[in-house]
Amino acid sequence: MTSPDPDTGLLAPGWAGSPAASATSDGAYLQALLDTEAALTRAQAALGLTPAEAAEAVAAAADAGRFDVRSLADRARGGGNPVIPLVADLTQAVGEEYGPYVHRGATSQDIQDTATMLVATRTLGLLLADLDRLQRSLARLAAEHRDTAMPGRTLTQHAVPTTFGLKTAGWRSLVLDARDRVTAVRDSLPAQLGGAAGTSAAFTVYGAEDTEALTAAFAAELGLRAPALPWHTLRTPVADLAGCLAFSAGALGKIAADVLVLGRTEIAEVAEGSGGGSSAMPHKANPVRSTLIAAAVRRAPQLAATLYGSLAAEDERPAGAWHAEWEPLRDLLRLVGGAARDAAELAEGLRVHPEAMRQHLGLTHGLIVSERLSAELAPVLGRARAKALLTELAGRTYVEGLPLRELLSQEPELKDLDLDELTDPARYTGSAGALTDRALERR
Repeated sequence: MTSPDPDTGLLAPGWAGSPAASATSDGAYLQALLDTEAALTRAQAALGLTPAEAAEAVAAAADAGRFDVRSLADRARGGGNPVIPLVADLTQAVGEEYGPYVHRGATSQDIQDTATMLVATRTLGLLLADLDRLQRSLARLAAEHRDTAMPGRTLTQHAVPTTFGLKTAGWRSLVLDARDRVTAVRDSLPAQLGGAAGTSAAFTVYGAEDTEALTAAFAAELGLRAPALPWHTLRTPVADLAGCLAFSAGALGKIAADVLVLGRTEIAEVAEGSGGGSSAMPHKANPVRSTLIAAAVRRAPQLAATLYGSLAAEDERPAGAWHAEWEPLRDLLRLVGGAARDAAELAEGLRVHPEAMRQHLGLTHGLIVSERLSAELAPVLGRARAKALLTELAGRTYVEGLPLRELLSQEPELKDLDLDELTDPARYTGSAGALTDRALERR
């Protein structure tokens, strides 16, 4: 019996099969490590520090398909990271003539950190594509339902009317906030090149008089930013990733939380376009996309906390703090990438039921507009009398089940008021339409 691939995502349907899954797989990570090694040799060759033929030989050998990722994983235990066995295998693959130029002057953390930034950059690009899909669908929904009235809910109870357009515009605003944060972080991610203790000493031994130029050339080869300092124990880039990914998870989670509530059988104001089935109940159409997003959101803060905890890294290179980052950062990239995929699919297929929203506006028999009535009746009856009357009628509405409109019509002092207009929830959505329009102006 062959051993199964440990990287298939059998227990992770939230990210399995997503673009982020491919971009963070063991194979993708291995290729990033190899790309980093090849970029280092190319940068050194560009500055005349190694023969051009060495750079060509390393680049030709740096193909993940030529290496045994399982063997690398097993042998990583010997030195605590996968770069050490990879350098040995890559050196052998390059051959005797140019093998000595592999990894020249670098330390394992230079390669591991840079490859991690490369994986993150590539994954964040895919995440941004799905966030853009999502915001476009949300913009369409917000425009279509600009004036679709629905109950606003606070502390689980009906409050005052709002619109589904404003709710959706709010979702989109969070998604755009996430997009901006992810873009800023992606564009700031640096390469790492400091040598054994961050002094770049070995590179000077190999002829690099200007190590800043070498770092800049190395970063340019990979499309990463050149750092001002080696950051072996200055973990700002990882903390920035933790922050933008945790925020993105929360932004997507807000959408999922609302859809899960509004899609309950007894509410049914929205529904996922293609619900999932049940192994026991044929009638079920479960909100699977929202459920998977909600699961990701519950894990993201704790993963981010681990990464923030690794900021406290001792000495010039740490024991454990750096190592603790690898799995939670990859998990975060996968979870948020998968959640963005699911959220885009959710929004594209979301079914909205305005008739249910309108019906629910009447569940409290008109009390949902009591705030408006308090303000409108005060000039007619006086503030104290208006409050007392509405309190009395609210009690009768609850007990007798009579519409507030009917009870108000029995009051002689109110005979000249347009009670139909005053008690229509759809006519008390305030500036919801204008706020929606304003939100949709953001690109």
